[in-house]
Amino acid sequence: MSDPQTRVPGASADQLEWHRVHPVTPLVRAWAAVLVLLFVLGNQALDSLSSLGEVAGQVVRLWWVAVLALLLFLLVVAGVSWLAWRMTTYAVDDTAAHLRKGILFRQQRHARLDRLQAVDVRQPLVARLFGLAELTLEVAGGADSAVRIGFLRLDDANALRADLLARAAGVKARRAAGTREPAQAEVRDQAAVREQVTSDQQSDAAGVPGAATGVVPDAEAPRDAVAAVAAPVPEPVLEAPENAVYEVPPGRLVASLLRLPVIWIILLAFVGLGVAVGVTRNFGLLGSVLPGLFGAGAYLFSRFAGEFGFRAAISPDGIRLRHGLLETRAQTIPPGRVQALSLTQGFWWRGKGWWRVKVNVAGYGVEGNSETQHVLLPVGPRDEALTALWLVLPDLRTDEVAPLLDEGLTGDARTDRWFTTSPRTARIFDPISWRRNGFAVAERVLLLRTGRLTRSLVVVPHERTQSLGVEQGPWQRRRGVASFAVHSTPGPVGPRVPHLASGVVAGLLDEQSVRARTARAHQPPERWMEQVTALPEVADGRDGTA
Repeated sequence: MSDPQTRVPGASADQLEWHRVHPVTPLVRAWAAVLVLLFVLGNQALDSLSSLGEVAGQVVRLWWVAVLALLLFLLVVAGVSWLAWRMTTYAVDDTAAHLRKGILFRQQRHARLDRLQAVDVRQPLVARLFGLAELTLEVAGGADSAVRIGFLRLDDANALRADLLARAAGVKARRAAGTREPAQAEVRDQAAVREQVTSDQQSDAAGVPGAATGVVPDAEAPRDAVAAVAAPVPEPVLEAPENAVYEVPPGRLVASLLRLPVIWIILLAFVGLGVAVGVTRNFGLLGSVLPGLFGAGAYLFSRFAGEFGFRAAISPDGIRLRHGLLETRAQTIPPGRVQALSLTQGFWWRGKGWWRVKVNVAGYGVEGNSETQHVLLPVGPRDEALTALWLVLPDLRTDEVAPLLDEGLTGDARTDRWFTTSPRTARIFDPISWRRNGFAVAERVLLLRTGRLTRSLVVVPHERTQSLGVEQGPWQRRRGVASFAVHSTPGPVGPRVPHLASGVVAGLLDEQSVRARTARAHQPPERWMEQVTALPEVADGRDGTA
């Protein structure tokens, strides 16, 4: 954002102020495509020559043509990149973020802040070399609904993220007019807002720090103070403070990946491939099998690189997640934006007591984003998994709900008190897990439990229920069972319980419809800092067991 701001032609001082992205942005976006194009052109040129002698002769005679063509190509690329940079601008007001781009075909996009689902700061490898980052605004909408602003200097991207989150939370932005002293007063007012919101955020427990309750002043207090304003506005930008909650050590991440079944499948495949090649002397088998093995290895590496250095923190802006080895990503999920959450434990993690926590966030699941963006905890012990749950739903962190969560994680029909499970007639469909498949209802959420070898507990807030469904095939009808599903936003979490008694499913369908409608009617306003916001106390010395 080193270039001076631009304004809409004829716009008055109280209208949008447009800013340009960093001049290096076209290079960061297009470097890979340029290298691939140069490689393809060079490869085709070499293939068109018949011998090394001819190559040498052509180089001697036409070297200047190759240099001129290369310079012309680079000139065209530079010109198009410069035009693309000049035509890309963005602006922010109290209601939306705006992005304009395009050379021949102009495009202007708007991201409404009241529909803001998450804000990510992404740094690809090349962008990290230049100290740049891209800001991605995920909003509730259809395909390609995200608005990407970049690339900006990393400090500017963080400042703009703080500004957007503050505006979305209801902290109105004011521009300083005239002398600098009023701007300094607004910054002091902003600091007062942040201090009041986070004054009780230090946890009183040993170990992981937590967060407590923050209160936003009323209309006469500094509630209308300026939020964090992105550069190049000269006033300092204050980012909401945060408290670290948990992090995943690299050793634990590597150990969790080594316990995955795909690792043993790859090892067995390599052993089998070596034996087959040794016996048959047919090395052609390598060409047919190795691509699949490399694909599985690429999946493992991408998961390791994406979840490396995973850290979670809590702030008035929401849940902050940071992770990545080659490409780093800083996610900020505002309160109440999580639509559904799942805690899963594979049989291979049972001995270590590890769990994985994933979420559905509106806007994330409709554009083919990587699985890592939906992860709230890659791998961790039970207490950290419950901490991740409490970050999203602090109301579940009570002594009354603890036995219910314990039953959802490890219980079955023989010991259940609150869960309603599949009847005996469902044994033909789920001979192993029919005793665990079931549901329970709490005041704030619906809990769906499935699986015995791979345990899964899905938690859906009542107000986040999109719609409900019942599935019943011909064999299910004969056995008097049906499957119940809660339709959530696209994502890795699929809230569903198979093979419940038909009468139970019918009653659950009616009752959950009423609960969802009632919860939405009492849902707090979208601008969450205009109300008293209770942040979860993520640690108070409990060991996470019920």
